Amino acid sequence: MKVVFFEDVEGTALVGEVKTVKNGFARNFLLPRGIAGPATPPNLQRANSLAEKEARRQAKLDGEAEVHRERLEGYTVTFEARVGETGRLYGSVTSRDIAGKLLEATGIEVDSRVVLLPEPIRDLTEQNVTIRFTRNVSAQVKVVVEPDEDSKEIVEQLRAKEAEEAAAEAAAAAAAEEAAAAAAEAAGSEEAAEASPEADADG
Repeated sequence: MKVVFFEDVEGTALVGEVKTVKNGFARNFLLPRGIAGPATPPNLQRANSLAEKEARRQAKLDGEAEVHRERLEGYTVTFEARVGETGRLYGSVTSRDIAGKLLEATGIEVDSRVVLLPEPIRDLTEQNVTIRFTRNVSAQVKVVVEPDEDSKEIVEQLRAKEAEEAAAEAAAAAAAEEAAAAAAEAAGSEEAAEASPEADADG
């Protein structure tokens, strides 16, 4: 069924768009809720009017968001967190924490729902997080999670241990490589020795 949309439906259509959708989707969902209607001239006219209104509203939102984007783009938010013996944080840093920190540091109120953090941060990290103010305007901020004063010694010990393990692994890999090269060389020498008498016999 060909319908025209009176509202945005995420992942399907924007207001004013004409789309062909499945009959069941139209009859059971779109039409009863007034989200879309058959693509008749009066409905198309109504949808165009709504689309123009929405475009003006979106432009206003984008203009306001652009001011925030300019201030926040590339901004660094730092958290000091307590770290356990395994290097994991006690607790986590969430979208709400990031929004709160931005408000505290910049005075810009950010809805935690527009902080696009896939999952709470539970490790020491430096990562970029997108703030999606509107459909068209986003900013990237850097989120840094570092150990608090009480956890610094634990983190230093963990890093020293990781460095030792990495060095031991590298040494073991190098030794294995040398052993493989020596074995290949020995095998080559044996093949040469076996081939030598045959060459004499032919001569």
